[in-house]
Amino acid sequence: MHYKETQFGFEWGNAKISRFFNDDKKGWVTIGLETSKHNRDKNFEIQIYITKTGKVRIHDKRGEWQQPSA
Repeated sequence: MHYKETQFGFEWGNAKISRFFNDDKKGWVTIGLETSKHNRDKNFEIQIYITKTGKVRIHDKRGEWQQPSA
């Protein structure tokens, strides 16, 4: 399996995980998940926003993913 560390993340197989933005004072980070089918060139990566308390929000080009209602 292909594995390579990059300046802001790593590549594993067909996936590339990168830190896009972060704020150390407020304690949040946005990481991106790109594959050959979901990539920045086509404006279709997945962005994952994580706060210091563990809240997670996921976005793609269509907007924020919503949790299914029970």
